[in-house]
Amino acid sequence: MLREKTMNDRDKVLTQLAEERWQVSLKLTLAMMFIYFGFILLVAFNKSLMGSVIVPGLSWGILLGALVIIAAWVLIYIYVRWTNNYYDRKIEEYIKS
Repeated sequence: MLREKTMNDRDKVLTQLAEERWQVSLKLTLAMMFIYFGFILLVAFNKSLMGSVIVPGLSWGILLGALVIIAAWVLIYIYVRWTNNYYDRKIEEYIKS
């Protein structure tokens, strides 16, 4: 009986960690989709803005396209930091307990 209760507590910890990981992943995925599809919609519906030159050789389209790529790197960095600093520590605590 005691073992069942302990396993249920352990299961709850794993379930909570899985939910937190899912929430972080979903938020970051939605952020990337917003950025990417926002860029695509600008390309599709505001070609004059995207084609306008900021400085010779650099248009808004090129600049925003590069920023989409940089945003992806930043979101990956956020996920890796969260995983290394929070999720992995919780998993280690779970294994040790």
